Amino acid sequence: MKKLAVLFIAVVAFASCSKEEQNPFEWNKDKIGYITKETQVYQLDSLYANDSIVNPVKGDEFGTGASEIEIFEKGGKHLLTLTPSMALDSTATIENIIVRDDRYITAEGISINSTFAEISKAYKVSGIDNMIEDAIIWVDGQNFYFAISKEDLPSEVKYDMTETIEKTMIPDNTQPERVFVAW
Repeated sequence: MKKLAVLFIAVVAFASCSKEEQNPFEWNKDKIGYITKETQVYQLDSLYANDSIVNPVKGDEFGTGASEIEIFEKGGKHLLTLTPSMALDSTATIENIIVRDDRYITAEGISINSTFAEISKAYKVSGIDNMIEDAIIWVDGQNFYFAISKEDLPSEVKYDMTETIEKTMIPDNTQPERVFVAW
């Protein structure tokens, strides 16, 4: 019986240590920080208990868009912007994330401060969409994508959304304006 109690205590101690060692800025295909595609809105309060969560105003469901939830570190640094799959429902999962903090880094070393050259080296760019103000860079096998400003692109693609943007048109030192994670 003593051995069983010691084993139980060891398992509990190991489990609590491994949870504490979790990197809050880990970013991979299945998670970003503490958030996975299964995370529900009501869980955010416990996941970010030491941070500030700005929830949408109740009764504003018919506003100008999805109800975004902002996560700020104590001290004011903006970490993430979250969009639930269903507006203002506490059991909704997180559908989209905008990465705001450069401490979120993929295993390949990519963050919001990475350049197009670094992104292209770390991932296979599978496509580039020409939008009104941005170009969206898609990477193979990942659930995230990058939005870059068209200001640094040649004028033939900058002002014409029907033109195709080739990888060679994007300067190597271009950094994304926004990084999105979508599940």
